[in-house]
Amino acid sequence: MKITIESSRVVKPTYQNGNAPSTNNHVRLSVFDKVTYSTHIAVIYAFNPPTPSNLAIEKGLSKVLSDYREWAGRLGEDKEGNPVILLNDQGVRFVEATVSSKLRNVLPSKPTKEIQCLHQCLYGIEELVQVQLTRFTCGSLVVGFTAHHQVADGHATSNFLVAWGLATRDLAVDPTPLHTRDTLFKPRDLPLIQYDHQKIEYTNKKYTKHITISDDNSNEEGIVIHKVHFTNEFINKLRVKASTGLVKPYSRFEITLAHLWRVITKARGLHGHEMTQIRISVNGRVRLNPKVPNEYFGNLVLWAFPRSKVRDLINRPLRYAAELIRAEVAKVNDTYFKSFIDFSNSDIIKKEGLVSTAVMNKLILSPDLEVDSWLTFPFYDLDFGSGSPYYFMPTYFATEGMLFLLPSYLGDGSIDAIVPLFNDNLDTFKMCCYNLD
Repeated sequence: MKITIESSRVVKPTYQNGNAPSTNNHVRLSVFDKVTYSTHIAVIYAFNPPTPSNLAIEKGLSKVLSDYREWAGRLGEDKEGNPVILLNDQGVRFVEATVSSKLRNVLPSKPTKEIQCLHQCLYGIEELVQVQLTRFTCGSLVVGFTAHHQVADGHATSNFLVAWGLATRDLAVDPTPLHTRDTLFKPRDLPLIQYDHQKIEYTNKKYTKHITISDDNSNEEGIVIHKVHFTNEFINKLRVKASTGLVKPYSRFEITLAHLWRVITKARGLHGHEMTQIRISVNGRVRLNPKVPNEYFGNLVLWAFPRSKVRDLINRPLRYAAELIRAEVAKVNDTYFKSFIDFSNSDIIKKEGLVSTAVMNKLILSPDLEVDSWLTFPFYDLDFGSGSPYYFMPTYFATEGMLFLLPSYLGDGSIDAIVPLFNDNLDTFKMCCYNLD
């Protein structure tokens, strides 16, 4: 795929009636912003023609940035050395590009190295958002969107994308984002730390190994990206099989992840005595009491870690894996989140030299897994004026064991799973992945 860059510029917020706020303010990162991944994440949307002009999409972006000023700012520090977002309206990167072929001839059905040219570089940049509009000869449009994870989690970022579409269509952004990251997560008057956050969300800096990951990383040899489509019918068969006698059947997420955990573990050929675990993101908006509104803009995620011996995971029924996932996610509740807030606001982190365990510098996760579930994000609600995207996917990220679960573009409840595996494990995975036993 040969990309021609036609233009590259910075887009800044546009304010109604010219009433621009001060550009000298900043907002501190919350405890959840600081503990999450310090990296850019990229997603690619494909739209069928006809599509709005680049100018219309750019104007919509400029308008919506007035409601989401953090994206137009920069990461920095305040006078006390605390990490902050500078609300300086420096703007986001906006790139226009073309490809002299039809989209259907060049767009792969799964993330590959080639699709990285459809979005901007993820490393060594200062902009917190980058947008690349790529036009094809058939009239199709691909929007490559990158965003810094410390500014917002997937839930908040997807809300921003929907708002961008509304602004492009000259519709009001409703609901408007809630900007309370620097005031909402204060420690309790009597802090109560009930969990070992020092070994879960954090680790000692001296025990971490620094690995530099870049666009041209050459250590991916032997890892393949496989895409699996699970029909709604297949998922329901798994749910019925595992949920017999339960008052609350396992969800699509729980059962699909449990199935993949078992299948990938079988394909890896691990020893029965080894331990395997999954890192699962848990949204705190619905778990904190009182609940945090869905409009909250920022990060509000911690992680659950279901664990099992390999022999138990493989030899026991699917229900065993599903119940492990359900039970561990349930433990990340209001009590857990508030304990984390108390811990993260203490002086232990600085005294002990602690750093976050949320890093993306590993190329191999085996015997473990990590899952990014996008099943509940409204990605298909992004509409610039000519309808929803007919396809979206994450960028190419060849980390063995890093799973993505996506709602299928068919809109029928089916799920697409992006599964990076060792090439040597792929045949066994394919043989097992549609087995109901």
